[in-house]
Amino acid sequence: MRLWPPNIEWFRIRWAWSMPATFALFVVVAGAPFPFGSTNDLSIAFWCLCLGIAVIFAPTGDLRAPHLWLLAGIGLIVAAYTFVLHEQLSGHPWIAPFQPIWKQASDLLGVPIAPSASIVKNEAFFALGAPLANILAIVLGITIGANRDCARRMLWVIAISGALYALYGVLSFLIEPSMILWRDKTAYLDSVTGTFINRNTAAAYFGSCAVIWMLLILEDVRRRMPERRLLWNRVLRDVSDIPPRGIVSKVLALMICFTAMFMTGSRAGVGLSLLAMIVAVTLFLRKDLPRRTGILSSLGASTVVALGLIYLLGGRVSNRFDLQGLADQGRVEAWKSTLKIIGNNPWFGTGMGTFRWAFPPYRSPDISIYGVWDRAHSTPLELASEVGIPLTLLIGLAWSVMFMVMALGLFTRRRDAIIPLAAAATASLSLLHSSLDFTLQIPGYSIPFFALFGVGLAQSFRSRLAKGEERRPPMSIGSTGTRLPD
Repeated sequence: MRLWPPNIEWFRIRWAWSMPATFALFVVVAGAPFPFGSTNDLSIAFWCLCLGIAVIFAPTGDLRAPHLWLLAGIGLIVAAYTFVLHEQLSGHPWIAPFQPIWKQASDLLGVPIAPSASIVKNEAFFALGAPLANILAIVLGITIGANRDCARRMLWVIAISGALYALYGVLSFLIEPSMILWRDKTAYLDSVTGTFINRNTAAAYFGSCAVIWMLLILEDVRRRMPERRLLWNRVLRDVSDIPPRGIVSKVLALMICFTAMFMTGSRAGVGLSLLAMIVAVTLFLRKDLPRRTGILSSLGASTVVALGLIYLLGGRVSNRFDLQGLADQGRVEAWKSTLKIIGNNPWFGTGMGTFRWAFPPYRSPDISIYGVWDRAHSTPLELASEVGIPLTLLIGLAWSVMFMVMALGLFTRRRDAIIPLAAAATASLSLLHSSLDFTLQIPGYSIPFFALFGVGLAQSFRSRLAKGEERRPPMSIGSTGTRLPD
C-alpha cells in the first residue's frame, strides 16, 4: 500500500474542491470577448452567473491577511454602490433629491407621476450587470490568484486566447471584412475589430495581450541568460545561443497581436499600448540597466522603436494622427457637455445607465447632429455623471490603492514579479484608454483584465508556504548556468 504524506492528501481534496471555480474563471476569461465583446444583456447575465457560481466554490486556503484587506476594500466599494443604487431605485430615497424632470413632466401632462432620483426609473437595475461582473472577476482573481500556479496559468489563458482572437481578426479581415462572426459588420469596415464591435476596444485588447506576450518572452529569455546581470556587449551572442524552439511560438503570438493591433487603426489604442510596452520592458530590465542613464536610455531607445513600428506597420494610424490630431473636436465637446451634467447632478448623478437620455439637453451645438451619443467616450466622466462625484472619487481611490499594491509587488518580489507587472501595465493601459474612450465599459475586455488585476494584487504579496515547507533564499542563475542564491 502506498503511503502519502498527510499534506498531499489534503492538497488533493482542496484542489478537487477548487478546480470548478478555477476552470470556470478561465473559461469566462477566455470566452468573454467572443460574443461581440459581451455587450448584450444575455451575455453579461451568463458571465455573472458563471462568476457567481465560481465565487461560491472559490478556494480560500491560500488567502492571507493582505488579501483579506483587499477583499474588505472591495466590500466597501460594493456597499457604496448598494447605497447609490438604493437612492436611485427607491421611491423613498433616504437623502437623494428627486430629479426635477418628474415634476416638470407631471405639470406638463396634468397627471401625478411618482418621482425618482434617476431620470429613467429602474434603469440602474438593468445597468448593474457589467459592474457586477467586474467585481466578481476581481474577487475571483484575488482568491484564485493567491496560488502562484493558478496566477501564472491566468497569464497564459489571457495571452493565448488573445492571440487566437487576434489571428481570427486578421484572417476574417483578409477573407471577409464585412462580417463579424456570423453578423454583418456595419461599421469600421476598413479596420480589424476581431470579435469586438468597436476598433478602439479591439486595439486596447490586442495591445494588452501583446504586453503580456512581451513580458513572457523577456522572462523566458532572461531566465536562459547565463549571467546574473546582463552584459550588454554579449547580449546578442547570448540570445543567439538560446534554442529557438521555445521562443519562436511566443514571438509569433506577439507578432500576431501586434499585427491585429496596428490593423485596427486606433490612435489611442496603438499609442497607449506601445507606451505600456515601453514602460513594462524598462521596469522588467531595470536591475540590468546602468544606474545613472540606463532607464532614460531604455525609454529613449524603446520610444524610437515604437515610432518606427508606427511608421512601418501603422500607416493608417499615422494618417489619423496627421488628419485629426490626438482627439477629434466632437469628443472634446462631448466631454465639456458631460461636465455640465456632472455640475447639475454632483451627488448621485442622473442614474446608472442613463447617459444616453441625460446627454441630449446638454449636447453642445458644436457637435455634429449626426448620430446618437450613448457614451461619453470617457469612462470616469460618464461614471461621475451617472452615480455622482462621491462614488466616483471612492472608485478612483480604489484604483490608486491597486496601483500602489502592484508597485509594492513589482519592486519587492524576486519571484513572479512579472505577474504584478503585467497587471499594472494592462491596468494603466486600460485606465488611460478609458479616459479617452469606453474600453472598461465593454465586458468582453473588462472581465478578463479585472480578473488579471485581481491576480496581480494577490501576487503582489509572497505566496503562502505549504505546511512543513521552509522558505528558501531567492535564486538566480550564475555564470556557469547553475542556480546560486542571491
